[in-house]
Amino acid sequence: MLDPIAMIRPRRPVTGMSAILLPFTDSGDIDWAAFDAHVARTAAAGLVPAVNMDTGFGNLITDDTKHHALDRTRAVLGGGRFVAGAFVGDAPGSRFDADAYARALAPVVERGGTPVIFQTYGLTGLADPELVAAYETLGRHCDGLIGFELGTMFAPFGKIYSLDAYRGLMGVKKLIGAKHSSLDRVQEWERLQLRDAVRPDFLVLTGNDLAIDMVMYGSDYLLGLSTFAPDLFARRDRYWQDGDPRFHGLNDVLQYLGFFAFRAPVPAYKHSAAMFLKLRGWIGCDATHPRSATRPDSDRTVLKGIAEMLGV
Repeated sequence: MLDPIAMIRPRRPVTGMSAILLPFTDSGDIDWAAFDAHVARTAAAGLVPAVNMDTGFGNLITDDTKHHALDRTRAVLGGGRFVAGAFVGDAPGSRFDADAYARALAPVVERGGTPVIFQTYGLTGLADPELVAAYETLGRHCDGLIGFELGTMFAPFGKIYSLDAYRGLMGVKKLIGAKHSSLDRVQEWERLQLRDAVRPDFLVLTGNDLAIDMVMYGSDYLLGLSTFAPDLFARRDRYWQDGDPRFHGLNDVLQYLGFFAFRAPVPAYKHSAAMFLKLRGWIGCDATHPRSATRPDSDRTVLKGIAEMLGV
């Protein structure tokens, strides 16, 4: 039986992974200098940079662009830790393509990163035993990888696995954790309870930008929201570890930012992120990928008010 109150883990160190926004210029080119700076500040704050994720338009950019992002990340971090999305495009009814995944994993592994396995129709169409076997297969190509459960509100090829499947995935030794994006606290609490009973070192990485306090219950995180303010997320995490009551006030305002930025249409949060980073003076342009959803100009006023509330 779930008892969320009993699950609260005070003073627990938090592992934070932050999906890096890929910034653009007014001319539509990628602002690589701003990308480098954001990777550096994210790592300096104590978070693990996550590149080529949805926040980095991983499903929209070319393989050459992904590889360049990986090269620059490795150069900026000088051997420091990072994770990166491994995306394979397919269509409804497609079969699981292990070779395509191997090709997507290889550039990440070659540069010293940990792959994050984006779902596909082929992967999520597998029955539970075959699904676990598929992750075992992918694990042969690297020293460690991160899984990904994605609700269909984010992508049509996504799937939230059964708890039986999740238990099986925790038996895949190369799988060090999994990002969980159902936006459902109960399902995440169930995973935390199962993790604590079966494999305590397994990272349940919350992807719930509408419930970033899941770290209180034992989740770690891989979030897009943290790219708005990696410095403040890191501060919040330290407050939690130190038992500092300021955690709650800072978390409240960051969650207010999350509710505003991740409202429908959810994919437009990337434009919100660009607006916020420009307001902070961290990027020079708040344009995003031309195929990505946008927000109205009036959002800038609200974001400026939230930035002032956060003291930035």
